[in-house]
Amino acid sequence: MTHSYDIRLIAPSGYPHSPDAMQRGIARLEAAGHRVTGKEVLARRDLRFAGTDAQRAADLDAFADPACPLPDIGLAIRGGYGAHPLLPMLDYERIGARLRGAPVALVGHSDFTALQCALYARSGVVTLGGPMLGADFGANELDALTWEHFWHTLASDEVHAEWAAPLTEDMTTSGTLWGGNLAMLAGLAGSPYFPAIEGGLLFVEDVAEPPYRVERMLFHLLHAGVLGAQKALLVGDFTSYRVSEYDNGYDLDVALERIAAVAGIPVVRGLPFGHGPAKLTLPFGAPGRLAVAAGRATLDFTGHPRPKTP
Repeated sequence: MTHSYDIRLIAPSGYPHSPDAMQRGIARLEAAGHRVTGKEVLARRDLRFAGTDAQRAADLDAFADPACPLPDIGLAIRGGYGAHPLLPMLDYERIGARLRGAPVALVGHSDFTALQCALYARSGVVTLGGPMLGADFGANELDALTWEHFWHTLASDEVHAEWAAPLTEDMTTSGTLWGGNLAMLAGLAGSPYFPAIEGGLLFVEDVAEPPYRVERMLFHLLHAGVLGAQKALLVGDFTSYRVSEYDNGYDLDVALERIAAVAGIPVVRGLPFGHGPAKLTLPFGAPGRLAVAAGRATLDFTGHPRPKTP
């Protein structure tokens, strides 16, 4: 049985490209017994963004305002682009003071990864990479794994997940689980908004990035000292990309093999996370344990933000 949660919508990036999907998502959440607030962000428009930079930053700074009651969940409506300009505008000290260890789950993926990086680096706030209102909860067909694992994560102290992990040697390791959209991670590396995590389990995903660009971004993380400092690289979904005749057999598998050869860490494939319909809900900044045996990966984590249950 899913608990009833107070869900506040936040719109740090693009405005809804599919208003119908947003309304479907709200209807599903409300039908499941949850209270959805912040619906006014769906109507905001400024260029390609869901409001001005100041408006979108204010949505996030509201989590630091004692006069603004905290929801159980802060749910991003969509990604796109728009988080980067907000990073220097946020009151990280006050956000951290109120949210560190609080039973509040901030959730999203894609462009939201930039905010996850900054909140962890500057405030020590653990967030969740997971479904968003439009593309996931508002999909024409709701994915069962996405829906069930999201609520299971919020309701559980310890969370387990497993998936098929081809081309991966048997191994067991543990470390801080973190990551998200590869373009966001690579774009922030070296900035004050990028967390210094060593010995971690780094998960990555992206959309519409051809293999050579995926390899280039991973090499950037390697050259920046990030990739080689991790215990493992977990490869999520890389969707909606094309290869050309010029690639001459070079594809995503080859790109990952080339990275694995120089990074010196295990590369675990098949993680259900990214822009595809099926996605796990994963913490950014909580301890995890990863094991691979006979082509099957298991991941266990704890210490993630959990709303209080009635």
